[in-house]
Amino acid sequence: MGKPGMFRTLADNEALAISRNLRISPRKLNLVAQMIRGKGCERALAELQFSPKRIALDVRKALQSAIANAENNHQLDVDRLFVAEATVGKALVMKRFSPRARGRAARIEKPFSHLRLVLRERAEVE
Repeated sequence: MGKPGMFRTLADNEALAISRNLRISPRKLNLVAQMIRGKGCERALAELQFSPKRIALDVRKALQSAIANAENNHQLDVDRLFVAEATVGKALVMKRFSPRARGRAARIEKPFSHLRLVLRERAEVE
């Protein structure tokens, strides 16, 4: 036997890619996600390629994965895709300690993030 398959939560003209446990704070990752929201895929890829932010490389990989999912799994037209949603979530937080003066210790938090990209195919203009 096995468990029953899940039903598809996205529409037929949408594709999804999720990148989990990215080593950056959600606040910083959201700045990069905000850059590509609502833009066409080619333009978003170009902006991520020339972005000075370190995490832009990982976001670009996730976007390329979403494009590949749209093309291969859902048979969507790559030229009409745009970034419909780019949501950032909080993941685990590693806690470390750093020695300070007079025998004290300070806690250092190293946050991780999740990124969820949904691409949607634009409707044909007649």
